[in-house]
Amino acid sequence: MINNEAAVSTTTTTVAPPSTSSSNTAAQSLGLKNFFKTPEGRYKLRHDKAHPSSLLPYALAKSITQITLADLKDQPVQAVANFPALQPSSSYSVASSGVRYVTSKFLGSSGNGSRMLGFVGGNGTGSKTNGGASKSGHVGGLSNGSSSTVGSNTSDGKGTYLIFNVGDTLYITELNSEEKDPIKSISFGNSNPVCHAFDSKAKDGHDFLIGLNTGDVYSGSLRLQLQDVGKKLVGAHHYNKDGALNNTRCMGVAWIPERDGTFVAAHADGNLYVYEKSKDGSVESSFPVIKDQTQFSVAHARSSKSNPIARWHICQGPINAIAFSADGRYLATVGRDGYLRVFDYLNEQLICGGKSYYGALLCCAWSSDGKYILTGGEDDLVQVWSMEDRKVVAWGEGHNSWVSGVAFDSYWSPPTSEDESESTVYRFGSVGQDTQLLLWDLAMDELVVPLRRPPGGSPTYSRAHSSHWDNVVTVGTLQPAPSTKDVPKLAPLVAHRVHSEPLSALIFSRESILTASRDGHVKIWTRPSDVQVSGSDALTPVKAASSVSG
Repeated sequence: MINNEAAVSTTTTTVAPPSTSSSNTAAQSLGLKNFFKTPEGRYKLRHDKAHPSSLLPYALAKSITQITLADLKDQPVQAVANFPALQPSSSYSVASSGVRYVTSKFLGSSGNGSRMLGFVGGNGTGSKTNGGASKSGHVGGLSNGSSSTVGSNTSDGKGTYLIFNVGDTLYITELNSEEKDPIKSISFGNSNPVCHAFDSKAKDGHDFLIGLNTGDVYSGSLRLQLQDVGKKLVGAHHYNKDGALNNTRCMGVAWIPERDGTFVAAHADGNLYVYEKSKDGSVESSFPVIKDQTQFSVAHARSSKSNPIARWHICQGPINAIAFSADGRYLATVGRDGYLRVFDYLNEQLICGGKSYYGALLCCAWSSDGKYILTGGEDDLVQVWSMEDRKVVAWGEGHNSWVSGVAFDSYWSPPTSEDESESTVYRFGSVGQDTQLLLWDLAMDELVVPLRRPPGGSPTYSRAHSSHWDNVVTVGTLQPAPSTKDVPKLAPLVAHRVHSEPLSALIFSRESILTASRDGHVKIWTRPSDVQVSGSDALTPVKAASSVSG
């Protein structure tokens, strides 16, 4: 994570902490409770973070699309000046209304920008419209009217920060602060940030990414932004400037685990680009024309100095979400065409995937051990995919509308038991447009696999495999949607209405669960105080004797 003891001092407006009783009263008036029960105890609402109260009403229509958590610790900061000098570009302003804290990790963003976007294939034929050239810029400079230099503040910026977006602005707030309003905000003017990512292991200071609806991508130092007292995005690198390579919406950005300095950006035309942040991108990147828009293909830049270094054509329509396995070996994508695709990233090979039961897939997430993938989308289902079986192994039924966020809870530990017959149990969660948070327990040994209905008889159930499970899926095969008779069903352990508006994001942290709604609110639910959680890396699945509840 990023380092140095330099302090943070921002132009702030002090806002009195909201009254807990008044917040609870408002929630109760909407029929919402400030707690929900699980077998291990009560999760209680601790904070309700939101955009500044002064935000104009018209901006409220533009929702949070992502939230990010980031821990800033004591790591020595390596000067951002060590990066190669990049071509100058204009800076975006930073709005400091009602800011008192600082944050880092993923940057949530929102909605629809006012700039019209072209829909291009990214074929690299040489013009801006079809993505021939890749431009990169360097954003720097002092605050407007400020004589302070970067790093002149006195706060070290250490702590855990929450980043989210509403409209054209990214907001940063301290996770555990009582303050409701954010401490800092970064405005992108006529463009909207829509995705972001944070790299806690970055060695050179550039640890976070921001993708815009215009296709532009930025990398920069989160700590550096917090240390600067001005109103500009400082020390940031600018990729795909003005949509020179691809001017469709950037749908997702992600650092590649275990590959320092390499990241990917996915776009609304079905293309994904691989970047190296150490390259300035001044050399044009050009790629061959995509001959078949329906087929997966990979093309590498013709020059070793080009940035991006590769283009992956994933699908014909938008890529809605991307996620890497913890070891960086596999990449999962979901798209508007309703398919999950899983790739061997190192070998640039499609491994497996399949179709949703209905409609587009909107979100995906890996288990910490890389064995399972969650997907959610317009069929109201939470699907559990097995990497070993290369197919859907369970459907979670419980949402009444589209599923907009899924995540495994790698910090959760089930109750201990003296029973020697232990089975691996996974806890995961989902949020949807039905305003509900659902928690689920998955124990593969406890799944009941339905068999096909015999002619003229009633359906039977058995632990034996059905034809869906017995079929061997070859590498590189995309499967059609399975029959409802072939997939085991899960019922939620907990179903709780946590917001009054549709939900858009979900994160599990060591101490809490975070849920975000489209009206610009992020709620932080603290875990039961007597519950023991596993280590922060949480890369090992939990063993327990308990079966799936609910």
